[in-house]
Amino acid sequence: MYEIHDLGAVELWVSLQRGELGPVEVTRHFLERIEAIEPQIGAFLQVNADAALERARFVEKEVPQTSPLWGIPLADKDLVQRAGTVTTFGSKAFEGVVSQASDEIVRVLDDAGSISLGKTNTPEFGLFGYTENAIAEPTRNPYDLDTNAGGSSGGAAAAVAARLLPFAPASDGGGSIRIPAAATGLVGIKPSRGLVPSGSGIDSLAGLAVKGPIARSVRDAAMLLDAMIGRENGRIPHPFALRAPDDDDGDLLGVAIRGEGRFNIGVLTNTPWDDAYDIVVAPEARAAVAQAVELLATFGYGIEEVTLDHGNVYPDAFRTVWRVSAATLPVDGDRIGLLEPITQELLRAGRQIGARELSQVLSVLGRFERSVIRQFARFDAVLSPSLALTPRPNGWHDQTDPARNFEQQVLYAPHTSFVNASGLPAITLPVAVTADGQPMGVQLIGRPGGEAALISIGTQLERKLRWQNRMPALAASR
Repeated sequence: MYEIHDLGAVELWVSLQRGELGPVEVTRHFLERIEAIEPQIGAFLQVNADAALERARFVEKEVPQTSPLWGIPLADKDLVQRAGTVTTFGSKAFEGVVSQASDEIVRVLDDAGSISLGKTNTPEFGLFGYTENAIAEPTRNPYDLDTNAGGSSGGAAAAVAARLLPFAPASDGGGSIRIPAAATGLVGIKPSRGLVPSGSGIDSLAGLAVKGPIARSVRDAAMLLDAMIGRENGRIPHPFALRAPDDDDGDLLGVAIRGEGRFNIGVLTNTPWDDAYDIVVAPEARAAVAQAVELLATFGYGIEEVTLDHGNVYPDAFRTVWRVSAATLPVDGDRIGLLEPITQELLRAGRQIGARELSQVLSVLGRFERSVIRQFARFDAVLSPSLALTPRPNGWHDQTDPARNFEQQVLYAPHTSFVNASGLPAITLPVAVTADGQPMGVQLIGRPGGEAALISIGTQLERKLRWQNRMPALAASR
């Protein structure tokens, strides 16, 4: 006999369609599970049980059953505003502030028939690759509660890994989907810049931040990504979406179910941070890449190593953009003192950067983007570790020195942020487990608009490794 939380999102949707389960029943099940397990993890900043059950009753009676996410629970990352709920952005500066309007992604997912259970934890304003803040306990990794779930979508990832949610929407400005997904043994997709209208990256600083899914399986991630795109009659409803040349606008869930094709894979041998920091890729991360390469070779893929010619221009440029991103926070005057020490220093440093310097930095990143795309063009996907190190202990990141904090984030995830700067799609896949039971993932970086290839490759690996059936002992014992 299965439990509702054992079902993947696609399986859950099928059961709902068949009438074997109802939205209210499913919502109540996940709320009860959250109540039992959540205190150990810290995945949620708030759980809105009454609103969720009211929404489930509405979906059951009023929303067309054929809606792409009909009756499926998820949660909003607490960088996303939902009218009538508190949105803290992970910061004391916004504690208790109720949102007056919903962000577009909320409306898109509501229209798809989903049910939000609350707000998932995030570091202050999503600035960091770990989920620790001054308003809540750290978000702990369900596989090892002494380690952190990663960030900035750490709450979303921890909730999915512990099976408190079937999947979760998230956002990624430098690795914020892929870092926590990799740390918690999940699939995470960072889409191409421009693919998801409500989180395209086009209107974000340097085009970095996009929205995408975190899920247990490739097909569940594809299902949520399709819904986030908000397809109309099967087509992407906006003219600026990046598409691969052979993309016929088919849905990505169909691609995931088929899992077809043979591809050319580049294996990345370096990072654009190598000249700036002493990057060390842990044996566990190397082993995960080796395992993926071995399997891909059995599929008949073409595989060759590729070294990125980066010219050492990326580190200074990205550091500047990180500071400027803090400078734009809607916090002024005495309220700056409510921010965490690192955020305060970033904000002050960022507000000292002039328009001329920022313009030059954006030009550098534009040239860097074109160079990366050109160098990777001969491959369908480029393979790297998702994380260079195993999941980090809670409290590992320095909370007083911005330079040291930034260095630690780079040492942990040196393969992620340059993908955002290049506007490329990427997927993290939980191919391996360490000797002590911690997940280790690999990242596949695609061509512009090349999500279908990444999803096809991921499905083929998933069929062999069956990672969607893994769960932390904490989740299995309930």
